[in-house]
Amino acid sequence: MTNQPKPAHPVVDALLERSIRDIDIPPRPQIIDRIRHEMHRDEPDMFMVGRLISRDVSLAAGLIKTANSPYFGFSLRVRSVNEALMMLGLDAASRAIAAISLHKAFPNSAHYERFWHTSAEIAALSGWLAQHLAVPCVRADDAYTFGLFRDCGIVILLRRFGTYRDILMRANRDSERLFTAHELDALPTHHAVVGSLLAQNWWLPEIISQAIRSHHDPEMLDRFDSGLPLASRRLVAIAQTAERLVQLATGGSQTREWDKLGPSCLRLLDLDEEALAGLVEPAAALLKRID
Repeated sequence: MTNQPKPAHPVVDALLERSIRDIDIPPRPQIIDRIRHEMHRDEPDMFMVGRLISRDVSLAAGLIKTANSPYFGFSLRVRSVNEALMMLGLDAASRAIAAISLHKAFPNSAHYERFWHTSAEIAALSGWLAQHLAVPCVRADDAYTFGLFRDCGIVILLRRFGTYRDILMRANRDSERLFTAHELDALPTHHAVVGSLLAQNWWLPEIISQAIRSHHDPEMLDRFDSGLPLASRRLVAIAQTAERLVQLATGGSQTREWDKLGPSCLRLLDLDEEALAGLVEPAAALLKRID
């Protein structure tokens, strides 16, 4: 792994070293490198990229499904990989391929079906919130991508450690202690650092990998001198608010993170509880369109 930014805090630096050494982080799929290569050409060959993606039926189907998702809101239905590429563009397509490849990296992905579904819900609501609220400094596609990858470290640690499911249960029930502190009680690292490493290695934008690394840390959200860019802090706020809307609209994703992070998220998005309540109904309508 190359070109990794140096963490600002020595404790995080140590966690990164242990994560690289001890955790089996899925390697970056070659297709992402091929797409990235085309992105940096003066005249990208979209048809060549389409042929590469079409060689893998699951990637092709996943990309078409992504382009037809309610979040993107295209008026025309996409029916082929090339149409999806033209609609999405190479940047968004690369991120979609990364998300699909993340599923493929886990052979027993059906075992984590609830996790994948919740991530898809949070991602869709995150992209919608970024647009609906016109959040400064945040692109809607960045919010969507962050929602998909925010907790990807969880599935990596579930595969690596047999006791991790019990750790998750304790962390999800705690309304006061940091989620990551529960992980560090028993593990050499935590899912936010692991997810950040994967995001960096899979060429996701730096503001996304930084947001993943700090998304359970209220101090990083609150302090302007924390070193976490404002765009990253707002990505965290959007996704956490999206998860809260999932809870309010469906009763799903019953974590206690809103108790710890909610006030900071509302402040970063210039919302209050009344405004949040007004978002529940349209959020529920969008969720019904996610299959």
